[in-house]
Amino acid sequence: MTKLKNKTYITEFKQEAVALVTEQGYSVSEAAASLRITTKLIFNWKAIFEEQQAGNSLNEDERAELKRLRIENSDLKMEKEILKKAPSLREK
Repeated sequence: MTKLKNKTYITEFKQEAVALVTEQGYSVSEAAASLRITTKLIFNWKAIFEEQQAGNSLNEDERAELKRLRIENSDLKMEKEILKKAPSLREK
């Protein structure tokens, strides 16, 4: 039994595929059919490019604060779960 390899696409091809949908008004299914790729690929590429554009809009201080807030949020969620599991601790 042979192992299938995933086909890789260059960044320019991915950008052009996403541009068909975002700039030229094609539906995702139309663009995918014309390029002979799956709709899932276009949706994934579109999400990646949007995330990259959003990430580029933050300056260094904002990125540092976002990282700090994500860590703090994670810690608070963990503390909340601990308190839910130990109701006797809250009553003391």
